[in-house]
Amino acid sequence: MNLLPENIVNISAASTDEVQLPMINNHNIALDILRLDKIDPIISGNKWFKLKYYLENAVQNGQQRILTFGGAYSNHIIATACAASKAGLQSIGIIRGEKPAQLSHTLSDAVQLGMQLVFISRDQYNQKNNPAFIEQLKQEYDNPCIIPEGGEGSTGIKGAACILQLTDAKKYTHVLCAVGTGTMLSGLVTSTTQHQQAVGIAVLKGLANIQLPAISVKDQQRTSILTDDYHFGGYAKKNDVLLNFMNEWYDATGIPTDFVYTGKLLFAVIDLIKKDYFPAQSRLLVIHSGGLQGNKSLPLKTLRF
Repeated sequence: MNLLPENIVNISAASTDEVQLPMINNHNIALDILRLDKIDPIISGNKWFKLKYYLENAVQNGQQRILTFGGAYSNHIIATACAASKAGLQSIGIIRGEKPAQLSHTLSDAVQLGMQLVFISRDQYNQKNNPAFIEQLKQEYDNPCIIPEGGEGSTGIKGAACILQLTDAKKYTHVLCAVGTGTMLSGLVTSTTQHQQAVGIAVLKGLANIQLPAISVKDQQRTSILTDDYHFGGYAKKNDVLLNFMNEWYDATGIPTDFVYTGKLLFAVIDLIKKDYFPAQSRLLVIHSGGLQGNKSLPLKTLRF
């Protein structure tokens, strides 16, 4: 039973867009993009799927507020603020670092949506998974529903496993997504079939030894996480090569990307096709995980969309 309002996001707006480019066709590859960015301008892409069962649990348990964690430019923070507001819940964001003189676009928008921001030191923030720290937060904020950073955890994975229900997923040989916490990739792997390969593109450093939770040994064998080539220096790092690619990709396809996740993902996909990473006649499904609000931090006219 769905305990949330029906109009929180418009799932039916998601589409599967075919990409036709000469370079892709020359390599005998089919490429489709699952446009999760279309379901909502704020609760965008995979964020909704990772949040929805947490929100359902909060409503079912009679909890009045959501508490979660993130940085100044976190897509998860703004998505949680918006989703909680639409669900009739209060929200609290535990924000990494000191309060800046001027809030980022992300945090300013979260405040407008009713989120209470609590800034803590980076040392304190690193305790976000410490049971004692979590218990302290529960007591201080009257037993909120606590959502881990990025919506990770088994509840987030359960939601991410629903993503492939929005398209005819079985016809693809490879399913690709950006990887931060690994939550979406974990959910996708659990909902793919044994003939499909799951490929994650790391968008930050330090993911070389990431362990995907709730993944069987057989599933691990058909899962690849490419960690070293496409993070452009680290989380939310960028350069002119990436930004130019994002503009050129948009000009060619009409599909917008962001510089934190999907720009790096699509750059990697095109580069891997050029390098014959995928066998001929492969059918690729790339998950567009939204997050376009992050582009607001760029100087005006950096992007052509």
